[in-house]
Amino acid sequence: MRVDVDRDRCCGAGMCALEAPEVFDQDETDGLVVVLLTEPPDTLDDVVRSAAEQCPSGAVRLRE
Repeated sequence: MRVDVDRDRCCGAGMCALEAPEVFDQDETDGLVVVLLTEPPDTLDDVVRSAAEQCPSGAVRLRE
């Protein structure tokens, strides 16, 4: 799986970072999403999918 984000669409809610802190963080300056792992290990698939589903702005996109 590959993780892509649209920072222009991000509203800084932080749901992704709460759900999958191994993969997502928030920028200290503007609070927007930062991807730590663009290709996380398969063991994180479930939490990464959950993080994408919980994103209120739809800024997190996954490619299989």
